[in-house]
Amino acid sequence: MEKHVPAAALHYCFQLWQRSPFDFKLRKKRISKVGDFICHAGQVPRITINHDSHPYLFLLTYIHEVAHLVVHQNHGRRVEAHGAEWKKSFRELLTPMMREEIFPKSLLSVLEKHMVDPRASSFSDSKLTHALRQFDEMQKSATLLSEIPEGSVFGLHGRWFKKGPMKRTRVLCREVKTKRNFLVPADAQVESAQLSIDLG
Repeated sequence: MEKHVPAAALHYCFQLWQRSPFDFKLRKKRISKVGDFICHAGQVPRITINHDSHPYLFLLTYIHEVAHLVVHQNHGRRVEAHGAEWKKSFRELLTPMMREEIFPKSLLSVLEKHMVDPRASSFSDSKLTHALRQFDEMQKSATLLSEIPEGSVFGLHGRWFKKGPMKRTRVLCREVKTKRNFLVPADAQVESAQLSIDLG
């Protein structure tokens, strides 16, 4: 953990685990998500996070998932995954970390606005996505699906798709070859995008 979060946040992250212990696993890069919370009846809750997340994204994801754990302990499965209870829990857990000793000032100002009404995925907030990408050398020059216009054709994992409408945190896209529809995460990195230009 000490290699993955800002040094000043390490003790707090450990405290969150002490309050409600859970299994914690690092995962290889996943296209569809950077972290998750899993809890099955009779089993220890588990939180996983992609190992390649930079420290600020890692910390946000960690607290995001711990907020799911808190909600699960208090409400079980009776509430929406990212409903009012989760938003309240996420805000309360992240508040002690909202300091310049933890987050750079440029990121903190964007994060403060995001946390007024946090979303299921931080990547559905384009301003926060842009701010986070400035701290990831691999991401700085990447093009995300959310950044190209609807109607654009783009490559993803060797296949070609046409971008359709946004559906919450995912985008409805049609594969050019098969004509099949897929829901693709809005933060997916796309290749060789042929942009649609609206002349209207």
